[in-house]
Amino acid sequence: MMAAQFNLDVAGQLHELIPQYNYTVPSFIIGELESIRERSRGKTRTAATTALKIAGLPPLKVKDIPLLEGEWVDDALLRISPVLCTNDRELRRKARKLEIPVIYLRQRKYLAVDGYL
Repeated sequence: MMAAQFNLDVAGQLHELIPQYNYTVPSFIIGELESIRERSRGKTRTAATTALKIAGLPPLKVKDIPLLEGEWVDDALLRISPVLCTNDRELRRKARKLEIPVIYLRQRKYLAVDGYL
């Protein structure tokens, strides 16, 4: 959703950071964005709608990855991600503990990497 909030070319900046990589958006994230869009109003709804549009554009690919029974979205992301792209502070902290590199928004302008790719 940060792409819509800060008018950011996420796909272009991801390609600059790690050019030869498969960018995957798990299907459960699409479900979460649809849920946010349905129950929100204003800027949050617009951001979720834009994120859903961006998720279907190259180089991003939506992949059908189910949540395990009783699994939270954050835990599933940590389970499946060799590299994680998030601005969620708590999720970034958990990823650091598991030594998963994290791509995050810095100064509302560009993406940065925390960890080694």
